[in-house]
Amino acid sequence: MTDRIRIALAQMNPHEGELHANAAKIRAFRAEAAAAGADLLVTPEFSIAGYPPEDLVLKPAFRAMAEAEIEKLAAETADGGPGIILGGPWHEGGKLYNAAFLLDGGKIVARRAKHELPNYGVFDDKRVFDAGPAPGPVVFRGVRLGLMVCEDWWFPAVSETLSESGAEILLSINGSPFEIDKGQARIDLAVSRVVETGLPFVFLNQNCGQDELVFDGASFVLNGDRSLAVRMPSFAETMVMTDWMRDGDVWRCAQQAIPAPLSRDAQIYAAMVLGLRDYVEKNRFPGVVLGLSGGIDSAISAAVAADALGPERVRAVMMPSPYTSRESLEDAAECARLLGIHYDTIPIGPAMAAYEAMLAPTFGNREPDITEENIQSRIRGVTLMALSNKFGNMLLTTGNKSEMSTGYATIYGDMCGGYSVLKDVYKTEVFSVCRWRNENVPEGALGPKGPAMPERVITKPPSAELKHDQTDQDTLPPYHVLDAILNGLVEEERSVDDLVAQGFERALILRVWKLLDRAEYKRRQAPPGVKITRRAFGRDRRYPITNGFTGLVT
Repeated sequence: MTDRIRIALAQMNPHEGELHANAAKIRAFRAEAAAAGADLLVTPEFSIAGYPPEDLVLKPAFRAMAEAEIEKLAAETADGGPGIILGGPWHEGGKLYNAAFLLDGGKIVARRAKHELPNYGVFDDKRVFDAGPAPGPVVFRGVRLGLMVCEDWWFPAVSETLSESGAEILLSINGSPFEIDKGQARIDLAVSRVVETGLPFVFLNQNCGQDELVFDGASFVLNGDRSLAVRMPSFAETMVMTDWMRDGDVWRCAQQAIPAPLSRDAQIYAAMVLGLRDYVEKNRFPGVVLGLSGGIDSAISAAVAADALGPERVRAVMMPSPYTSRESLEDAAECARLLGIHYDTIPIGPAMAAYEAMLAPTFGNREPDITEENIQSRIRGVTLMALSNKFGNMLLTTGNKSEMSTGYATIYGDMCGGYSVLKDVYKTEVFSVCRWRNENVPEGALGPKGPAMPERVITKPPSAELKHDQTDQDTLPPYHVLDAILNGLVEEERSVDDLVAQGFERALILRVWKLLDRAEYKRRQAPPGVKITRRAFGRDRRYPITNGFTGLVT
């Protein structure tokens, strides 16, 4: 009877659809695991192809290539080295499964299909996959592994079935997206599975950015006594060796040093960095370009870009108008200097004058209004897109969730671009994250080792500077009030009466509700951005554009 086993856990960053490259990465992890004396290498959910595959998995050619790569990897295990657990598609009998594969001894030893298929939030597994039967354990070199695929462990039924049918270790491969504060929720849920079954539990997650989703790794091992034996780093592609010993009928993982969890601000910043880095790298952009206004949103966006890609791949542009303050000019230039990024100044005054002359015969004697403000924003959007086209850099937009919620953004203007790191970050959190970044150097950052922006960028009143003496609070409630109401309406789906009971003015709640509702058409045309909360626009919160519901009881 086997009483010792060494399992390598690879917190892998796959490239969606790059099947050969993903197989090569698994191969490289296996070689490293073999050198460290591992018996088994475990990789995340759908690791051969990247998760979520969406409709890509419906292509027969894609499935055939994925299955061929799995067969090649299986054949390589004939060398007597570590076995492999990986995730990928399994097509059989007219059904398509999201499966875990056990490879050993030169062949596919076992397959287990995902039984619980999520169909909420960002997940649409039920749309593309069939549910597998309740799984039984797989035997690997004398150890009965309770192999699960992600959602299977979020409900007790699969774990209980595996326990009752003889599993000795519960092992779940995952594609679990990052959400703020989700890490502790995973641990708490895993404790429930351990208490219910009495078995040790392994949670292995992928670590990558995939379109709007970020997968944070943060893999861990719990022993049967609920103690945390292993916790892998968040937001890092890495592999750890775990040593297991059998004591009678109980398997136990050797204790390792447990890293401290990241703070809330550190998590948000790391998610933005990983999301942007993988989006730019995997879509093969040479770098990014963004407008640097001297305000806080563009400053933190530039900092994220510098930390993600390196300062040499970031191009910032100040586009002053007659309304741009001296402070903004100074702050933008200083921000660029601190970050070490390329900095251009392109005044938009000539374009504003040209538009004014061009439209005067049609506008007639109408007084200037928000139309002229939006023209300025759209001039800047066109300018930035011209630079993107000319130099190939992706345009990074800088709007935050408070603005996207209320429509305080110009469609075809400051909403132009290919990606947004602040799309799911409320303004109050932008302030907090900026302060954190000025005081901390993130692990693995490619940007400066000191502050990323001048203090005045954080402390001065936010302004779009589209007219004289303008501040955001001319149009919006104070951000600490606005964000609290938005949190109730968006994140918690609170009613108007609920928020009134919390102390907010009914008229103000209804005003914010109306802004939120009317901005849906803008959000549908916004670029993708990093998901941070559990109610990100586009991926989680999906409302009809044509919508007459007012939130009032009639």
